[in-house]
Amino acid sequence: MELGGLDITVIGGGIGGLACALALQQRGASVVVLEQAEAITEVGAGIQISPNGLRVIEALGLTEVLETCSVQGRAVSLRNGKTGSEVARLDLTRLPPDQRYIFVHRADMVELLASAARVQGVVIRLLQKVDTVQPGARPKITLANGDHRDADLVIGADGIHSAVRPVLNHAQKPFFTGQVAWRCIVPNTTHHPDHARVHMGPGRHIVTYPLRDGTILNVVAVQERKAWAAESWSQADDPDNLRKAFADFGADVHRILAQAEAPGVWGLFRHPVAARWHGENCAILGDAAHPTLPFLAQGANMALEDAWVLADSLTSATDIPNGLATYQHRRKARATRVIDAASRNARNYHLSPGPLRFAAHSALRVLSRAAPGQLLGRFDWLYGHDVTRPR
Repeated sequence: MELGGLDITVIGGGIGGLACALALQQRGASVVVLEQAEAITEVGAGIQISPNGLRVIEALGLTEVLETCSVQGRAVSLRNGKTGSEVARLDLTRLPPDQRYIFVHRADMVELLASAARVQGVVIRLLQKVDTVQPGARPKITLANGDHRDADLVIGADGIHSAVRPVLNHAQKPFFTGQVAWRCIVPNTTHHPDHARVHMGPGRHIVTYPLRDGTILNVVAVQERKAWAAESWSQADDPDNLRKAFADFGADVHRILAQAEAPGVWGLFRHPVAARWHGENCAILGDAAHPTLPFLAQGANMALEDAWVLADSLTSATDIPNGLATYQHRRKARATRVIDAASRNARNYHLSPGPLRFAAHSALRVLSRAAPGQLLGRFDWLYGHDVTRPR
């Protein structure tokens, strides 16, 4: 299907929405992005772009720009949180030569996508909070300020509180997983290498890795607890609460957390994968379709994959309905598999002392040292997946 002249509105100016807008504009569509914030920016968090997500960045022509503001990851190191000793290492230098693993500040990724989209001709409108979406021959969008828009196609890339998802699906209430997460950025004063370190302990873990020129660290800490926390990234917490939660971890963790100031805190909720990802000239992608827990570092990568496949499916289809159906068919099973794998990782990271943890850590330690390629090979299904490869 020729996308030239097609009027498309993307709701949400995050990574998935901007990547989708850029991919569609590159194929000839006329795209407008509606973003509720007053600026296209995100602060305070790093993300990991694994080889499968990097394929989309490469296909969009943004590799060189990304290299100027990111760190190439050399390893994922699983560590005993209390002693600091390494349990196992996923050696990312053993990836095939055409695959790389990247650490990047979320704000930098959003900025490079937004800049490329604007250069391509995408119109980004700020302070555009969407109230309702009505599917149809030309879907209608009602904004919170009372304004109205319509388009040939509306794409909801508007996250877990999507305005489009409930229009396509029955309301499904997420459940609290009994876990909360903190995030913050701190100076890299511990000579942290270009690794993602996962410091594991009973009911808790912390992930740390460098960003930008290596002078800062991204910190994400997760704790199992009964006390509920809201599902929002905008809440700041007392850093002492974070430090107390990991008081029995090793000296390296203490030095990192000593620098934390007003970390963000949010509750982790499990959302079902949406049954329907499209309706009459409407579709959803990323967290709007399949929110994932942060235990496999795949949230941004899944959004990038969705963005490319949606644009590609529309281009290859005879009409919009066929393209949207193809998009869901190509994406739903993979997204579900990734989400399930992420949920299992939480259990693996949080094992309590005892025979089960001893056996699990011993097996990982032996495999990491005796057959490092085999350990990395367990992720071939994830990292080796290339949605940009011609079908």
